[in-house]
Amino acid sequence: MQCKKCNGELEVARSCRRVRMRCTSCKEEYQIHEVANELDDKTVSILERYTAIIYD
Repeated sequence: MQCKKCNGELEVARSCRRVRMRCTSCKEEYQIHEVANELDDKTVSILERYTAIIYD
């Protein structure tokens, strides 16, 4: 997945109470629902590991 801001690679960033997508280049963070329609198979398989994703 690519960052909307700089086209860098997005990675799953998990903290103790939330999961976000974070750009490895510019460090911009996106809530999952902001990029849900763009999720690729690799990212979906990572997100499937978590029992709940909190939208805040």
